[in-house]
Amino acid sequence: MRVNLENTTQKLCVIGDPVLHSKSPLIQNTMLEALGLDYIYLCQPVTPEDLPSFLRAAALLGYRGLNATMPHKQALLPLMDTLSEDARRFGAVNTVCIRGGKFLGYNTDGVGFLRALAENGTSPKGLRVTVFGAGGAAKAVALKLAQKGAARVTVCNRTAEKAAALCTLDEQGVLRSAGFDIETLRREAWQTDLLINCTSLGMHGTQGQFDDFSFLDELPAGTPVYDLIYAPPQTKLLAEAAKRGLPAYNGLGLLVHQAVCSLELFTQTSIDLALVKRALQGVLAGP
Repeated sequence: MRVNLENTTQKLCVIGDPVLHSKSPLIQNTMLEALGLDYIYLCQPVTPEDLPSFLRAAALLGYRGLNATMPHKQALLPLMDTLSEDARRFGAVNTVCIRGGKFLGYNTDGVGFLRALAENGTSPKGLRVTVFGAGGAAKAVALKLAQKGAARVTVCNRTAEKAAALCTLDEQGVLRSAGFDIETLRREAWQTDLLINCTSLGMHGTQGQFDDFSFLDELPAGTPVYDLIYAPPQTKLLAEAAKRGLPAYNGLGLLVHQAVCSLELFTQTSIDLALVKRALQGVLAGP
């Protein structure tokens, strides 16, 4: 896409490892153009060991902010000067504003996922939810769903201690931990109203895939299946869910809503959601 640059243009970026698959620059630059804001949004691979030095360089080079994807969301916590309530509670940062040489850390995962759910006609109130994973995104999603009225949120993770630790953060008392073996997944699935994969299984650029999809056969008819991965646009999990007639959604909706939340923080302006969604319709139509 074409981006106009002026001497006054402010810089933003997304960091991660891997990150070159990211659609964030396409989404953010499209929104910036539609809104007439003088910013450019770049893609910057950053390894875990280079994260502290990259932050210092970003401040020196005049960046106004950045988004972070795996594996940086938790690593950013101790590097921030201030944290939002959600970032502190969820234990992860995905949005950093740089103001006056200070790093302000935010988390838009939870609110972004709620908006994506609402866009597809789903409210978390009263739902029995199963979440795969216990990392930064899983924490945000699980805790936000509990906060917004889910009846039960089961966190399935290979490392039991990590899932249990996540559940201790729940102030509503609806989170419970479970394993990630196929027998457990099948047992949990039959009493699930909403299934969400927050792991990297199936993502482009990473190794690992689900060994067995038979747990999908146990889901009640019509149970929505969400995969926070959006590259590829249809993971094996979503393809298998669709084969069984289950509503299947990738992480692109979450990414768009996160992008809107982040842009409001970066620019300290209110974003016209209807306007940017119209602008994004064409650019997000492809693979």
